[in-house]
Amino acid sequence: MNYKDLNTPIRTIMTPGPVEVDPRVLRAMATPVVGQFDPAFTQIMNEVMDMLRILFKTKNKWCFPVDGTSRSGIEAMLASVIRPGDRVLVPVYGRFGHLLMEICERYGAEVETIYTEWGTVFDPAEIVQKMSEMKPDIVALVHAETSTGCMQPLEEIGRACRSQDVLFIVDAVASVGGADVRVDEWCIDGLIAGTQKCLSVPSGMAPLTYNDRIEERIDSRKKVERGIATEAELQSQNPLFIRSNYFDLGMLQEYWGPRRLNHHTEATSMLYALREGLRLVLEEGLENRFARHVFHEKALVSGIKAMGLDLFGDPDRKLPTVTCIHVPGGIDADSVRGMLLREFGIEIASSFGPLHGKIWRIGTMGFSCRRENILAVLGAFEAVLIRHGVHVNRGEALQAALDYYTQPVLKDPVEA
Repeated sequence: MNYKDLNTPIRTIMTPGPVEVDPRVLRAMATPVVGQFDPAFTQIMNEVMDMLRILFKTKNKWCFPVDGTSRSGIEAMLASVIRPGDRVLVPVYGRFGHLLMEICERYGAEVETIYTEWGTVFDPAEIVQKMSEMKPDIVALVHAETSTGCMQPLEEIGRACRSQDVLFIVDAVASVGGADVRVDEWCIDGLIAGTQKCLSVPSGMAPLTYNDRIEERIDSRKKVERGIATEAELQSQNPLFIRSNYFDLGMLQEYWGPRRLNHHTEATSMLYALREGLRLVLEEGLENRFARHVFHEKALVSGIKAMGLDLFGDPDRKLPTVTCIHVPGGIDADSVRGMLLREFGIEIASSFGPLHGKIWRIGTMGFSCRRENILAVLGAFEAVLIRHGVHVNRGEALQAALDYYTQPVLKDPVEA
């Protein structure tokens, strides 16, 4: 068979991930590969760790990426921390809370959950009350649920975890780089991010950080990796034994620490990409970047509302990087998405579980969060809805967004 040169279509990606990759990141990925112990490369590793500390707003010693998609970072954190029989509380308000439950159960935790309706978040006091009743070892919580477009307040929960000596682990895959995340101030013990969302880097790395509370637990489980455990201990299901080799943070510490002990062959080009993505985030400035995401989110929302569509979810807890829209009755949601992609080259997302086919999700993340993308998706979305027989206020969406953008008192944070 004759395979042609790779020629992928150019898309405007307005999903909650992956998003469009910044061209400067793509350029960095073409940088020549060097050996993973080359001083030039270990310097890049050091720079990545330094930049992650700034991004996470932490003084933690351990800030590094796990090679793999975002889920690899979540699994590495939970696999390395959870001891069989640990009691883990997972508050669930969307699809990715269920993922945390599953991973915790796979590593032998006794998981308890509390639920709230999709499209809402928890009153922190409810989680704190459940902690007081349950006395968990760990609380695992999603910060930003892309499945519902909602963001959970964390600070009160983190402070309660610290006062009760409970480890607090947070999935911040969808918020880091697009919304404010304060690891130290919010008393977060372990946090996982992702590259393919607000950092505008291809999927393939999971930056994470953890403090000395988690490091102490990981260090207590290292004796197997150091060759001290006997065969009998291994066969007896030693609870200290971390079941994963690849996701063992104790071993990864040795790789990312000064000794640079070999654990795996580093994903060289992906680390180049992450370094450039982080550099661009810090060049823009964290507060400016957060403001840019809110700025374009408001333009999108103004256009959606002007069109006559209804938003889904609690507006007071809306995630600034994902906008969820009710699908009008009698409309095939996937047909609308298909026409957007086919005729306009624009991709938006559906959702999961009970919300599949009931809402559309439009992501405004990282490099995808630009004025031209907002205007393009609004114009195309209106045209496709009209083709599907939806009554919309014709022409109003683009005009509302333009009215927002041209207000003399507002400035694009990128241009300010």
